[in-house]
Amino acid sequence: MAEDTTVNTAPEMEPKAAAPKAKGKKGKRIVQAGEVHIQATFNNTIVSVTDKKGEILAASSAGANGFRGSKKGTAYAAQIAAEKVAEIAKRDHGMNSVDVFVKGIGLGRDSAIRAFSTMGISINSITDKTPIPHGGCRPKGERKP
Repeated sequence: MAEDTTVNTAPEMEPKAAAPKAKGKKGKRIVQAGEVHIQATFNNTIVSVTDKKGEILAASSAGANGFRGSKKGTAYAAQIAAEKVAEIAKRDHGMNSVDVFVKGIGLGRDSAIRAFSTMGISINSITDKTPIPHGGCRPKGERKP
C-alpha cells in the first residue's frame, strides 16, 4: 500500500474583518415637542409618548403599574399610567408640548389627558382616532324575521 502524500491545497482561512458592533441602547435624546398616543379599551389603557416621527420614547399601561383584573380599565389606573409616562418624558427627554391622539372608548380617555396637563406639559391638540365602521361587512345575525 502506498502512503497518502496528498497536500491540502485549500486556501488558508483569512482572518475575518471585525464584525459590526451590535446596536446598543440609544442615548437619551432631547425632544421638545412630541406626540402622546392613548389607547383606551374597556380592559386596559396604554399610553405611549413618541417623537414627531413616531419613534417611541416612553410607554406604560395600567397593567404595568400594578393594576390587575377589572381595575385596569378604570380612569384612576389610566391617570397613574399617564403620569408615569409624562414624568419620564419630561425628565429624560425634556418634553414640554405634545399633540394627543386618542383611540378607543374606555374610561381612561379623559383622565389620561388631564394627567399630562397636570404634569406641566402643554397640550397643543387632541385628535380622536377611534376606528368607526362605515359600511363594511354585514353584522353577524342581522337578518331575523
